[in-house]
Amino acid sequence: MNQKKWNGSLGGIGFYAMLALLLVAVGVAGYFVLYRNNTQQAAVDQEPDRQVSANTPPELDVDSQVEVAGSAELPADDSNAETLGEAETPEVPVVDDTPVVITEPSLTVSPVSGEVVTAFSVDELVYNQTMGDWRTHDGVDIEASAGTPVVAACTGTVTAVTDDPLMGTTVVVSHGDGCVTTYANLQAEPTVEVGDDVTAGQVLGAVGATAIAEKSLGPHLHFSVTQNGEAVNPNEFLNS
Repeated sequence: MNQKKWNGSLGGIGFYAMLALLLVAVGVAGYFVLYRNNTQQAAVDQEPDRQVSANTPPELDVDSQVEVAGSAELPADDSNAETLGEAETPEVPVVDDTPVVITEPSLTVSPVSGEVVTAFSVDELVYNQTMGDWRTHDGVDIEASAGTPVVAACTGTVTAVTDDPLMGTTVVVSHGDGCVTTYANLQAEPTVEVGDDVTAGQVLGAVGATAIAEKSLGPHLHFSVTQNGEAVNPNEFLNS
């Protein structure tokens, strides 16, 4: 009796156990079938996107391109800009505002034309026929007819017009820088006065015979030159 009950209870338990296992197996099978279908459907749904992305070029990101282009600009070359600025800036020339002094050319002319009858001699004594002695001669005696015009040897200013006791009527002209010319044995009335400005070749007077110390030579011009008070050879002055 007890054996029958035990067998019956075991049979009931076995049936339900088998039923539970069957349901679990069916559920698992259904789950895998459903998961497989969902996976295939997802693959089908994603295929058009994959085709579109393969055949369609990517959209252009305008903002990113602009940003990249802006970042690709070359930096400004400050050294070139400074060099260009320096090249465009003109240099200001230095102006020499020193006053220009206009001077006449140094022109010398012979005060009269003629033969030299007594030469310049300050180192050796020469015989003076009029005075009957030996003495130095600080100028040259140029023979010329009485009344022959005597001209200024160089531009200057008349500083003296005198009647010298030995050399007769005399005109003195200063040429600046210590240079002075003297014209003696002129006729009594010269054509210039003290203070007159004269130019080379301007008439000062005329050849005369007023020099007592050289009366034996006849009409002539006694012409002498000094530089800072020292006698200078008139020939060198005229040919300088």
